[in-house]
Amino acid sequence: MGFWGRLVRHKPVEQLQAEAGARHDFRRVLGLWQLTAIGIGAIIGVGVFVLAGQQAAMNAGPAVILSFIVAGLGSACAALAYAEFSGMIPVTGSAYTYGYAVLGELFAWIIGWDLLIEYALIVGVVAIGWSGYVQALLEQLFGVQLPAWAQGAYDPAHPESGKVFNVIAAGIALLIALLLTVKTEWGARFNTLIVVVKVIGVALVVGVGAFYVNPANWHPFIPPAVAGAGGSHFGWGGVLAASSIVFFAVFGYDTLTTAAEEARHPQRDLPRAVLLSLAVSMALYLAVSLVLTGMVPYPQLDSPAPVDAAFKALGLDWVRAIISVAAIAGITSVLFAFMLGAARIWFALARDGLLPEWFAQVHPRYGTPARPTLILGAFTALVAGFLPIGEVAELVNIGTLAAFIIICGSVLVLRVRKPQLRRSFRTPALWLVAPAGMLFSLFLIVGWPWWQDGRLVMLGGLPWITIERFVVWMAIGLVVYFGYGMRHSRLEPGSFK
Repeated sequence: MGFWGRLVRHKPVEQLQAEAGARHDFRRVLGLWQLTAIGIGAIIGVGVFVLAGQQAAMNAGPAVILSFIVAGLGSACAALAYAEFSGMIPVTGSAYTYGYAVLGELFAWIIGWDLLIEYALIVGVVAIGWSGYVQALLEQLFGVQLPAWAQGAYDPAHPESGKVFNVIAAGIALLIALLLTVKTEWGARFNTLIVVVKVIGVALVVGVGAFYVNPANWHPFIPPAVAGAGGSHFGWGGVLAASSIVFFAVFGYDTLTTAAEEARHPQRDLPRAVLLSLAVSMALYLAVSLVLTGMVPYPQLDSPAPVDAAFKALGLDWVRAIISVAAIAGITSVLFAFMLGAARIWFALARDGLLPEWFAQVHPRYGTPARPTLILGAFTALVAGFLPIGEVAELVNIGTLAAFIIICGSVLVLRVRKPQLRRSFRTPALWLVAPAGMLFSLFLIVGWPWWQDGRLVMLGGLPWITIERFVVWMAIGLVVYFGYGMRHSRLEPGSFK
């Protein structure tokens, strides 16, 4: 096998389908509603309780609902591709495993390496958002305020704040890792419970907040661009820039596909859970965005806990504590879903020999990938403790968008190569959906082409520093692959692992 052949070697889909029923690395304990709860748990959290308000204040104004629609359309295209793959290849590893089956080992490694850092950083971002609501609740109910140094990460823009390390964010990251190490089904039951609490909380925000909506707060719906902001603050540029950020809030269903080998009926339930979780979540996002920007003028939503800030501004203290509890529960479920996903992708990479096999050992008592989970817990605790939320969220989004481009392309390629394969779900209008998903994801990264002042410009998109950091991470990944993974792969000739 030549050098190029080693890069494009892949696992036949038929082999993966046969192995899916024969593998017993994990216990099959998850049903449709638990899988759907993992998806909803991963999608709804920081987006509803933090990003919707913050992006309205910073970028889009009341038109943040349009930002969610734009991001949601791109995410829906990818969700349909995930649904087809999850029913066809019900093996842990999600997009990494799908890429291995279609595009070959190098592309699979790129996706896996990408998702590994993406999921880990999501846990960090969400833990930071979780901390903001916990601190607000402690102060409201008990008058307790942490020392300044323990309230958050150091912010060079505000050195006078005295913040050094986010103690609460780091602590919850470690706690979730320990819970997932003990037993998956315990974590899944706990997750389902807090997802129910979260949905009730979001419904309360919409139901109560709707009575306090002042339509005047929606005017202007798209505030004019601020002079000197390069067209990226308000205006259509702000709407599209916000869509690149809130995209963080409209994916997460992919995490439930990483638990394929723990599902009781994966080929039937995984596609259903993917689509159901996204549909429910998008409906709630749009409702909250509309109500929140109608309750108070959008500049007042620039807060670490925007929903709490909106109800506080209206003097609705009786509702604030309930919403804060729901926000804390909701954001906790996101931590659970992405920590679970990251550990299983790491496990899958190691099981295939691309990372040391030491990481692919299931705990003899608990039946979980304990080693990756605990290491991820420590790493995410450091990220959540020391880094500000904005920079981490941007890096997360570019990783997800890159994975979505590859997934949408892969499902298209496989439909051409092997149309006869058994698929429990087939993406409708694939020739339209897959290219649309790829284009949406690309534009969310680099910006949207727009005719402005007589010339073509790119509006929105992620900052170049984010793209540069992503390139550096992927370069490190290639060094690891060529230095270790390629030679130790289970598909390497002479491998007897």
